[in-house]
Amino acid sequence: MKISYLLFSVFALFLALGIVSAQQGNQSTKITAHSNDSNQKIGGDKDEYGCLTAAGYSWNESEKKCVKEWETGDARYQEKQENQTQQQTQERTREKLRDGTYEREGGKQIQVQTKANNKIQLKTGNSEAETDLEIESETENGKTKLKAKLSNGRNAEIKIMPDTASEKALERLRLKVCNENNNCSIELKEVGKQDDTKPAYEIQAERHSRILGIFRAKMQVRAQIDAENGEVIKVKKPWWAFLAAEPEE
Repeated sequence: MKISYLLFSVFALFLALGIVSAQQGNQSTKITAHSNDSNQKIGGDKDEYGCLTAAGYSWNESEKKCVKEWETGDARYQEKQENQTQQQTQERTREKLRDGTYEREGGKQIQVQTKANNKIQLKTGNSEAETDLEIESETENGKTKLKAKLSNGRNAEIKIMPDTASEKALERLRLKVCNENNNCSIELKEVGKQDDTKPAYEIQAERHSRILGIFRAKMQVRAQIDAENGEVIKVKKPWWAFLAAEPEE
């Protein structure tokens, strides 16, 4: 009787251990399955832009990519702001031309002074030119460009300065100097029509000549120099100039 009772007790103990072990195995299987399901959900939960929202990513329109805003946002936006500040520093500034001295590319300087009747005087070296054109200054990295607003709406850059224009004109007119003695003047003006409109320096002077090599006569001469490229546009003299000798002055 005792032996039967002992065997029954041992059998009951093993049965209980088996039941407990089976329950623990089922619980572990459920946890593993739940974990796998969560991983699968995180890996596949994307928004319309393809960003893993469950992992904390969202679409950043300005950067055109998926980012974690709370982790790297400050650093990204700080870098972006620094780039914008640097870009603004290097941006061109344009304003109406004022009195003063401006430095152009190559280190050459031009002096600007307002004269009577809203005219502006441009001076480089010993040469001066007056103009009534509407001129703006465009500054970039400390260098200034001058731009004239023309009647056809075009903003033309004044690349050639008065001293260079004067030198070219005097060479064509066979004159050595441009001053009060020969009633020489330089004006920056608009020439041409419609699409061919351009800014040009017009140099006018009075020179001596001898008609037929005998009779003395004063001759009014004029030359136009393109202010954008320095080319000679035209030279004008009296109709009888072909009869006159023009010694270099």
